[in-house]
Amino acid sequence: MKKSFIINFMLGVTMVLTAALTTAMTPTTKIADLREAIDLETLIPSSFNAWRIDTSIIPLQVDPKTQAELDKIYNQVLSRTYVNAHGERVMLSVAYGGDQSDHLSLHKPEVCYLAQGFEIKKNAASELSTQFGDLPSRRVLAVRGNRTEPITYWVTVGDKAVLSGIDQKLQQIRYGLSGNVPDGMLVRVSTLGIDEDQAYKLQEAFVRDMLAVVSVNERNRLVGFLQD
Repeated sequence: MKKSFIINFMLGVTMVLTAALTTAMTPTTKIADLREAIDLETLIPSSFNAWRIDTSIIPLQVDPKTQAELDKIYNQVLSRTYVNAHGERVMLSVAYGGDQSDHLSLHKPEVCYLAQGFEIKKNAASELSTQFGDLPSRRVLAVRGNRTEPITYWVTVGDKAVLSGIDQKLQQIRYGLSGNVPDGMLVRVSTLGIDEDQAYKLQEAFVRDMLAVVSVNERNRLVGFLQD
């Protein structure tokens, strides 16, 4: 009887301490509330260098179920297609989420493409070379029927660009241990065509042009603080 009471008492104390520790370690300060409000529509210019928005192109729509999941994660989403003087087109998608805590995390593009019936032929870590430093990114090749879409994307968590997956999770944990909830951004550029090398070169040129025309603060929101 006494032994049973002691065991139950210790279990109760352990549960209370665990609950208290969990509450104490749960991040409460949202970085998004401390930063200047962001507006994706004005963050990216409608035209820059040789690029302008191609209003004749309608962005690819996701299915309602996937859209409902995305709405839980993102506060803002921007989708545009840009065209240059040579008729080359680049599709740009930017998604911003003010809460990148453990239970809300940026949605990987390859997951969205799979949900739309694409087959992911390639998915590899890469570095996108910019005039401000190398940007950790991923290159994905998505195929559906006769549509071949090379994709480059990157993720920012707080003030740092990270590879999606483990690096992204570690960055979330670092913020969490300091009591902060980071915001995050996912930027995706893609083109249509079977020539992968040419596609990725065009995408890199587009990103470099885009970063060249935004302010320092806007650039840091888009790609984090890069190191040369």
